Amino acid sequence: MKLIIMRHGEAQAFAASDSDRALTANGEQQSKQMASWLSQQLDGQAIDKVLVSPYLRAQQTWQVCAPLLPDAGEVITEQEITPYGQSGRVYDYLNAMIEVEKLSVVLVISHLPLVGYLTNEWVQGGQPPMFATSAMAVLDVNTSTQQASMSAHMSPRQL
Repeated sequence: MKLIIMRHGEAQAFAASDSDRALTANGEQQSKQMASWLSQQLDGQAIDKVLVSPYLRAQQTWQVCAPLLPDAGEVITEQEITPYGQSGRVYDYLNAMIEVEKLSVVLVISHLPLVGYLTNEWVQGGQPPMFATSAMAVLDVNTSTQQASMSAHMSPRQL
């Protein structure tokens, strides 16, 4: 199965609270670039489920990406994938969801540091990878072992 872990687009530096930081125009553009890239990688394959952080910048990232991606079967606002989410808990939750629902493609839109730690839960390759804004890691997950290989780690600057 394919698991895509994405960091939200570039956001404003200040807001009333961290959860209220909105995307910048550059963040919107970067997210659109990455959505177009991902669409090519998926080659028409549908996204079974999208999990999005409740923070404004993550929600906006999904909103600008959605029209450029294959249809998503279900979109969920997931409280556990904020910047303060626990990677081990999210890893267990996602593995259970993937197994029970027999999902083929899942997209997670979240934040630093969770995106790096979460990627490392599957790949276990030493240091968690860094994620620029709008960057994505595409993991090929072996559902039997709950381990994965990273088939791509792409950021807008690399496009």
